[in-house]
Amino acid sequence: MKNQNPLIRIAGIGVYIHWSFSLLILYIIYTNAKAGLDPVQISWSVLFVLSMFLCVLLHEFGHAMAARRYGIKTQDITLYPIGGVARLERIPEKPVHELVVSIAGPLVNVAIVILLIPVWLQQDAMKGFVESSGVITPSNFLPALAFLNIWLALFNLIPAFPMDGGRILRALLAMRLSRLKATSVAVFIGKLLAGGFIIAGFFYNPFLILIGLFVILGAHSELEMVRQKEMVTGLTAKDAMMLHWTELDSKQPLSIAVDTLLASEAKSFLVVESGSYVGTLNRDGIIKALREKGDLVSIGEICSREISYADFNTPLDEVFERFRNERMPLILVMEKGALIGVIDAENIAELILIKQARNTA
Repeated sequence: MKNQNPLIRIAGIGVYIHWSFSLLILYIIYTNAKAGLDPVQISWSVLFVLSMFLCVLLHEFGHAMAARRYGIKTQDITLYPIGGVARLERIPEKPVHELVVSIAGPLVNVAIVILLIPVWLQQDAMKGFVESSGVITPSNFLPALAFLNIWLALFNLIPAFPMDGGRILRALLAMRLSRLKATSVAVFIGKLLAGGFIIAGFFYNPFLILIGLFVILGAHSELEMVRQKEMVTGLTAKDAMMLHWTELDSKQPLSIAVDTLLASEAKSFLVVESGSYVGTLNRDGIIKALREKGDLVSIGEICSREISYADFNTPLDEVFERFRNERMPLILVMEKGALIGVIDAENIAELILIKQARNTA
C-alpha cells in the first residue's frame, strides 16, 4: 500500500483501509441476511461495524499523538479486519515515553466509554442491549458501542506482545532492568498467558487458541527485534557500510539490469541519471517489472525514485529501525556531502550473525 494514496489524511497522517476490509462488510451483510434480518436491521449492523472501526482508528491516533509529543512521527495508520496498526517511525526507547505512547490507545477507548456512560444509565437502553441477542437496533446501538470499547481497552491491556499491555509491562520493567532483560521477562509472561489461552480454547472457545498463537508469534518477533538492535548498539552506519556498489543507467533497458543481477553478487542497485543518483532497484523490483512489462522497459521507468540517506556517524540501530519501517533496498552513507558507501538490510543481518557467533565463541 506504500505507493497508494491514503483514503484520508488526518493531522498529517495517511489513513489506509486494507482491501480485505470489504470482505468483512460483505460477510456481515451475508450472515445477517441469512439470519432473516431485514435491510434496515442489516444497515444498523453495518453501521455498527463501521463505528467499531472508527473507535479502532481513534485508538491508533491516541498512540500517534502521544508519539508525536516525543518527536516520533507516525508514517501511516492501516485498518485491517482484525484491527488497526499505527506505523511509528520508531518505538520509544525511554521507558516513560514507551509507557505513555502504549497506554494512550486504551485510554482513548476508556474516554469513549466515559462519554457513553449517560446512555448506560438509561434503563430502557440497558434492557434493549441485554435482550438484543446480538441484533443491533437504534435502542441498543450506543450501549453496544460502549461495551465494545470496554472490550477493546481490556483486550489491548493484556500484558503480552504485540498488544499494548505487553509494551506497558516492558516499559514498567525497563525502569529497573535493561531493555533486553525487560523484553525477555515481558515475553516470558506473555507466553505463559498465551499457553493459558490455548488450553482454555480447547475447552471453551477455539478463538482463544488463535489469540494464544497470535501472542506467541508476536512475542517471539518482538524479542528477536530487540536482540538484533542490541547487537548493533554502539555501532555506526560506517561500521556496516559496503564500500563497493553497482550502478545502473536509468536510460538502459531492463535487460541490462537482469544481466547485471545474474553476473554479480549484488541484489540492490543505485540508478544514475545524468551523473546523479535518482533511485534504487532491487532483485524483487527487477523480477516484478520483468513479469509485468518485459525486457525493453527502461530502468528509470520502473525503479524506486525514493532515496534514503544516512550520515556516516548515524547510530546503526537507527539505520536498522529505518530498514524495518521504510523498507528501502539501500541506504546511502554520506560524509561531508559525498557518498562513501551503501548499506542494505542483508549486510546488517550478516553483521548481527557475525557478532552473535563471536559472542558464543
